Amino acid sequence: MLRQIFAVIAGIVATSIIVGIVQYIGHMLYPLPAGSNSNDPEVIRKYVETAPFMALFFVIISYAAGAVCGGFVASKIARDSSRAPVFILGAVFVLISVYMMVTIPSPFWFSILGIGAWGLVFVGRDLTQKRRL
Repeated sequence: MLRQIFAVIAGIVATSIIVGIVQYIGHMLYPLPAGSNSNDPEVIRKYVETAPFMALFFVIISYAAGAVCGGFVASKIARDSSRAPVFILGAVFVLISVYMMVTIPSPFWFSILGIGAWGLVFVGRDLTQKRRL
């Protein structure tokens, strides 16, 4: 049981790191307008409305990469065929994503892909299962 709790925590940490790195790259490629305050929700809302497609798609890419990595780490640490740690990991990030999408209005396609990307935690899990064979 303790191993599975640690697996979820490690998966959350791994996912957060990967999401942060990929989003950082996205922000470097598609920065906010000069002089903008990134802590101002209104500035972010306006940016999302006018941002290029790839600026928003980088967020989806970060979710997908984070989901696969987090699913892999959680499953590897759990060391069993249980889907519980990976499911919990995915559920935590779906809730965070929905909160962010409600806080910062985004296009419909973004919401669908943003939530769907978290299903990739099971791809990460499957990668560990195939390596065990």
